[in-house]
Parts: sequence; C-alpha cells; structure tokens
Amino acid sequence: MKKLLLTLIPLFLLSGCTPKDKTPRNESSSVIENETADEEREYKMILSIDRQEQNITWENNASVKALKELGELKIDMHRYGGFEQVGSIGHTLVSNDVQMTTNPGDIVLYSSNQLTIFYGSNSWSYTKLGHINLNKSELTTLLDKPNVEVTIK
Repeated sequence: MKKLLLTLIPLFLLSGCTPKDKTPRNESSSVIENETADEEREYKMILSIDRQEQNITWENNASVKALKELGELKIDMHRYGGFEQVGSIGHTLVSNDVQMTTNPGDIVLYSSNQLTIFYGSNSWSYTKLGHINLNKSELTTLLDKPNVEVTIK
C-alpha cells in the first residue's frame, strides 16, 4: 500500500501541471491573425500608373521587401515589344529569377534593376513582384502607350 501511495502521489501532483507556453485556443488563433495582418502590412505598397492608384496583389518575397525599403520611387517607363512597360528602378535589388510565362497584369523584376509591367505575355527569366488586378482590356488601355509614369510608395 505504501508503494502504491508513493507511486500515485507524484502522478497526482504532476497531473495539475501545464506547460508555461501553452496558449489557449482562442489566443493562438488571434496570434496567427496578427502575424498575417503584420505580414500584409509589411508588403503593403501603393502603385500608381500616371497618377491612377492600382489594386495590386504583392508577392511575399525578399525582392518586394527590398523594393518597399527604398521608399517612394518614381519610375519613367517606356513601351517595349508591344506587350510591356519597362523602366529602371535606379537600384539593384535582390532577385530570384525563374523561367516563367507572364500574364497581363504581372509586375516583375528584370535584371535586378528593371521594373516590368505586362499588358501582354512573354516568356523569360524574372522575379515576380506582384499582379495588377485588372482585365487585359483595362491593362491595354492603361499601358499600351509610348510612356507611363509609375509611382511606388
């Protein structure tokens, strides 16, 4: 009996202990929500084309973070190939180029220092930065001209 009590008492005492870092379920979900909101804020930038603010879905990558860290940029872009606008960022950014076929609305980094916005498609090696949420017709109207001015802030 004595042995049984000596075995049961420590088990009984330990059963009331919980880890200090155990987070209740409702706090855990709010922590995840806060991390997601912080991440969205971290990559939140405003891109305007000829002073018209665009709805952009930015990628979550080192190139976008580096672009944001540059602060406000004004980029003079020119039409190239009849399917894209290209302009120098004026800085070299970290890149992770992969072979891809772009879609209308894609925003990519080319040669680590050129911003390219597509209103058509092209296959090449780029680092994707984001996507303008417009249809092809709207993009063509916005971008198919000799020059556009892009502001990122």
